[in-house]
Amino acid sequence: MTTATQAPAAAEGHIDPAAAFVPVQTRSERLTSFAPEDFGVPTGREVNWKHTPIRLLEALFDDVAGEEGAVRVGATLPDGVESAALEVGQAPRGEVFRPEDRVAAVAWSQERIAHLVRIPADTVIDTPIVLDIEGQGGRAHAHIVLEALPHSRATVLLRHRGSATLAQNVEIIVRDGAALDVVSVQQWADDAVHAASHQARVDRDATLRHTVVSLGGALVRVNPSVELAGAGADGRLYGLSFADAEQHLESQVYLHHKGPHTVGDVLYKGALQGTSAHTVWIGDVLIGRDAVGTDSYEANRNLVLTDGARADSIPNLEIETGDIVGAGHASATGRFDDEQLFYLQARGISEEEARRLVVLGFLAEIVQKTGIPSLEEELMAAIEAELAVEERA
Repeated sequence: MTTATQAPAAAEGHIDPAAAFVPVQTRSERLTSFAPEDFGVPTGREVNWKHTPIRLLEALFDDVAGEEGAVRVGATLPDGVESAALEVGQAPRGEVFRPEDRVAAVAWSQERIAHLVRIPADTVIDTPIVLDIEGQGGRAHAHIVLEALPHSRATVLLRHRGSATLAQNVEIIVRDGAALDVVSVQQWADDAVHAASHQARVDRDATLRHTVVSLGGALVRVNPSVELAGAGADGRLYGLSFADAEQHLESQVYLHHKGPHTVGDVLYKGALQGTSAHTVWIGDVLIGRDAVGTDSYEANRNLVLTDGARADSIPNLEIETGDIVGAGHASATGRFDDEQLFYLQARGISEEEARRLVVLGFLAEIVQKTGIPSLEEELMAAIEAELAVEERA
């Protein structure tokens, strides 16, 4: 069950003398394998690990079982939604998912039973499907399969709270004509470590809206990978992070336009405050040779609120066909806009209140993408609480 992809050998002057091969740089060329030993233990020099404090992930590199009861999962399933347990090799588990790093491969091998949530064909589920992942302390592995059958429509909310060291795989299959919203919210305790790999395939005329919101945890790394496989597939990938002192929040996003006439939109926003607050966003978009008529754009915006915080932002774009509607990318990291603050203060608003309004307005765009009114209110309140911490400091 192993597939490997490596760059071809290069001229001698460009060969890494230690490894005798050209290091893989593009997301599409990376090794994929179900066997953890095929990846080796990361050193922090690899292209997909060099921005991550891997010392915090060491427990997830070990190919050993997690601790019983380390994570509890509760499910709120509206009428009509199907749920089942899938063993390794039992469809649709593995139809889409291919681990592309050691943590994901370990989670695959150690989590023998995956949790399937399936939306039946031609069904509209108006109430959000909620999976509550509650950390009880200790190391855990998880694999979740979300399947939207043809012409169905639903929203799935993954909520992460408590304390845990969790390696998590989420496999998403959006079949022909279906529309699925997936929202993953990380509100972990301060000591939690969470490394997640979300992999999705979107079929003909189907739509996936995928939103990541990370507010808590010592290290949270949620990497979405979406393949727009069918003609007319639509993928919208959104993200929000708010990093406090000593906190590392990361997302490495991959959007692969494979089918013709696909549409992609990627927008991630981050706010940072406090010493050593760190966010990482790496966005890779590949427009394949058969993806004619593609329209794609990706952007990352970061607002640095205090000294000592750092945001790494790396957009990448590969285009293998010239027959497209459009493609572009953008990245910006900065402090408060003085003109915005002046405008608000000139109307009698204090500087402190003006800063709060700017941050809330900046992040509200992503919060509203969740499409769950009660969650939107909760997240805006959580962001205000994050701001209040720095104001007290």
